[in-house]
Amino acid sequence: MTELPPNVHLNPDADMAKKILAALEMKGGYCPCRLKRIPENICICQEFKEQIADPDFEGYCYCKLYYKEK
Repeated sequence: MTELPPNVHLNPDADMAKKILAALEMKGGYCPCRLKRIPENICICQEFKEQIADPDFEGYCYCKLYYKEK
């Protein structure tokens, strides 16, 4: 797992996070909510990396495993 910036946290719903992490492991590190196994979908996916870089973005990643605070 990639080291998270200080403003990015796992979903506070521990049961949901546990299920998503299990699915992530089953898919070999690829986002469990995306169909294509392409480099851009390896967790932390490219879309969320871009959202992390956006100072105005606050919210969950696509699969709701991570949450970014402003």
